[in-house]
Parts: sequence; C-alpha cells; structure tokens
Amino acid sequence: MTATTARPLRLDLGDFSSIVCFKAVITGVEDTLGEDGAAVVFIRAGKVRGRALATSLNLANTNVPVEQLAPLLDQAIGQSGTRLCAVTKSYQSGEDIVIETQETVCSAGEPDGSERKCTFTLGAVWGALEAVTGGMFLGEHTESVLRGGTSDKFVFSPL
Repeated sequence: MTATTARPLRLDLGDFSSIVCFKAVITGVEDTLGEDGAAVVFIRAGKVRGRALATSLNLANTNVPVEQLAPLLDQAIGQSGTRLCAVTKSYQSGEDIVIETQETVCSAGEPDGSERKCTFTLGAVWGALEAVTGGMFLGEHTESVLRGGTSDKFVFSPL
C-alpha cells in the first residue's frame, strides 16, 4: 500500500514535486524565521504528516514491533511511496527507538560537511512512531550522511 491516493492530486503533473522546489521552501523559511524557528516549524509539519500517514495506513495504535517499523514506513515514504526517504532500519537501543534512513529529501544536494538537519523527515518519522505506538517521544537527529555517518539516524527517547 502506498501513501498516495488512487486518483492523482494533479491530473497532468502527477503527485510529485521537485526536491529543488521543496528545499527552496526550507531555505526561504530559514531565511525568514532563522534556523531554529524553521526547525520547529518543519519538525511540527513533519509530525502532523507522519501521524496522518500512520492513520491512513491503519497503523495508528497498533503498537507494531519496533523491528517491523522500517519496512512499513519505507513502503509508505520510500521508493514505492512518497519518496521522502528510504527507511532502512528500526531497532531498540536500551529504552530508545532508533530509525535509520537514507537519501532523505532534507540532505539531498547538500555538500559533504553541511550542518543541515533533517527536520521535516525527522518529524514525519516521529509523528508516525507516536501514532503507531501511542507513546510520546523526544526525537533527535544524531547521525548524518553529510557528516560521515552511514545513515541519517533518528533516536527517539520515551517521555
């Protein structure tokens, strides 16, 4: 099941838009609100999207085992879904839940060493996780492919 509808949202252009245009929105909001203000906005927007996504896939409050989250999320937001990012791993690390991603829209086109954080992507995964588990978490982008990491890693600590 994909996160797109059976009928295209746009008849001629289809359901997808350019990463270049999306990143222009990000940098424009950062220019207007500053990096921290923009981060709050994009994380929140991502959380709303993630919750809606989990609900549309009938995953809300199912408490799917953590190890099974990656393929479910990847089906919805990976190559077969909206292409926000590839979700490659999900696992427990102590009390924390870790979700690893590749090719995030937030990191696309960024130079090596860039300080860019995956705010919208983090929020989308965070919102989906909270919807699936019914829990509340504090999410953090802890590792980045832009800064030598093997993935964009999101760590969620229970509240």
